[in-house]
Amino acid sequence: MPDLSLDPRKTALVVIDLQNALMGFATLPHPVADVVRTNRQIADALRAQGGLVVWIRVDLNHFLTLPVDQPPQFGGGQMPEELSEIAPSAGFDDGDMLITKPHWGAFAGTALEQELRLRGIDTVVLTGVSTNAGVESTLRQGTGLGFAFVVVEDACSSQVAEEHRFAFEKIFPRLARVRAASEVLEALA
Repeated sequence: MPDLSLDPRKTALVVIDLQNALMGFATLPHPVADVVRTNRQIADALRAQGGLVVWIRVDLNHFLTLPVDQPPQFGGGQMPEELSEIAPSAGFDDGDMLITKPHWGAFAGTALEQELRLRGIDTVVLTGVSTNAGVESTLRQGTGLGFAFVVVEDACSSQVAEEHRFAFEKIFPRLARVRAASEVLEALA
């Protein structure tokens, strides 16, 4: 793999679903606490270089009403709004952007594409939970819109290790550059 080069002024970190509802999930192969810590490191490094950090959250109450055969297992009834908020441990900063999505992917039904284009962003460093759902959906949507992506393996995780592995070995290399957090941090140093 060639060395990674990033222009922070044209790069955004897009973090998928590090919100309160998902902080108690058992994620594999990387525990959610490790994913949060790694995301904070990347966000801090990108901010220090003048880059944009975008936090994506899903509106759980809307999400749970979607007509699907296998709805998410969050329990019945209305969910407390705080479960849709970005987890305090994730490191949301006043200068960061917050986008609320209605479904898996961060581009469909949101202003994410317009906000990135308005700021001259052409490269997205993509991270979050879950690898094979929100992260993969966002990657597929965004590549279709012409953005370049770097997906950070150790800043993502899933509920099933095999699904994470399959995405990173078989799908993501066809759509993006796959890198470790250490490589992204080195490119931002």
